Amino acid sequence: MGSFKGHVLPGSLFLLVGLWHIWNSVMKYVANPKSHRVRIWHPVPGISSNLKYLEIYIIVIGSFVDMCIEFFYSTHLKFVVDGTLNPSHMNDFEHAGMLLMFFILGVTVLISEKTRYLPLPHGVLEIIAAMAFFAEYLLFNFHSTSHAGLEGRYHQLLVLLVGLCVMSAVLAAAFPKSFVVDLLGGITFTLQGTWFYQVAFALYGPMMPTGCSIEDHEIVCQSREFEIRGQLLANFQLGVIVLSLLTMVVFLFGFAASRCGHPSLYQSNNESQDTKYNQNGIALHI
Repeated sequence: MGSFKGHVLPGSLFLLVGLWHIWNSVMKYVANPKSHRVRIWHPVPGISSNLKYLEIYIIVIGSFVDMCIEFFYSTHLKFVVDGTLNPSHMNDFEHAGMLLMFFILGVTVLISEKTRYLPLPHGVLEIIAAMAFFAEYLLFNFHSTSHAGLEGRYHQLLVLLVGLCVMSAVLAAAFPKSFVVDLLGGITFTLQGTWFYQVAFALYGPMMPTGCSIEDHEIVCQSREFEIRGQLLANFQLGVIVLSLLTMVVFLFGFAASRCGHPSLYQSNNESQDTKYNQNGIALHI
């Protein structure tokens, strides 16, 4: 059984980072398509040299605070019972372990970017990010907490979104110049953050589906019909979120292209439309 705050806090982190990635991916591509490269993080321009790492600070501090909440506060420092890990708090231990991976990712990025001690080539940070998301995927897929019924559907959809984050991070390592891959990373991060919020409001807040409620720390529906209705509503909510986000991205790209689009952005489209090929596959510009 989760909580409203337990989903809003990580949701806020993913949402902020995801939207920041989308913005930077679009703006940097339309400004100069030929020099665009995929980045696991984006510096904040126009401020001090330290604050340009604001995104990484958010990841490091946010994951560390959330990890401490899960490991120390939620467990009430009762780590061991009868010589073994406290079975009543395995859920908290699992979340803390997952958050540790994102903390390690953030620290690794800072050391690699700010010092000479870790000169990692492109692709390594993306693979580390993929491993952090994979740890999250394993957690939600093989959770010690049994997610069934309505709660299970919301978490099944969350697992799918985490899987997309894993895929986008791996693709970022494989295709370092792809704008599509870079944009996909921002979209998947944002979707995960938004869905954390949706879970918080739907299961632990004012958007609980009709006929379902929290009883004895479990989501219980009055009948199978109400449960199915709630699951279908979850599917519909994710569809609306995806459609809304894609619409926002399309409008952002159009707005950015109209305001600060590089001439080569339009040249590439015109060339592709005015190019034909002969029988030998040689391009003929007309």
